[in-house]
Formats: sequence, structure tokens, C-alpha cells
Amino acid sequence: MFVAAGGEVIINEINTMPGFTAISMYPKLWEQSGISGPDLVNTLVNLGMAWHNRRLKLQHKYEENS
Repeated sequence: MFVAAGGEVIINEINTMPGFTAISMYPKLWEQSGISGPDLVNTLVNLGMAWHNRRLKLQHKYEENS
């Protein structure tokens, strides 16, 4: 999404997986904030692995009601 000069919020696209092509805005915006493409990919992979490891530690207990 983008915020116009007047404060209007404009939805560019709804996409759960950001693109990484030569014209993709997601990596370009991160590059403007000082995070390179390779650093961004490493961060996303590390966040995904941390999320997965937290999920593995969850314990579920199911009790049958008789």
C-alpha cells in the first residue's frame, strides 16, 4: 500500500507472498530503508525458521469428554 501526500491510503495489491522480480516494490522499498535484497531474504528466512521452531514447542493436550 502507499500513502498519498494528502494522507489517502492506496492499496496497491493484496499478496501474501511478496514478489522479488526486477520490478517488485517490496524489495525496492526495503532497499530504500537500507536493507539490501540478500539481507532481506536472510531476515525473512530467519523469521520463518524462528516461527517454525516456536510452533514445534507448542504442546497440545486433547481430552475426550465421556
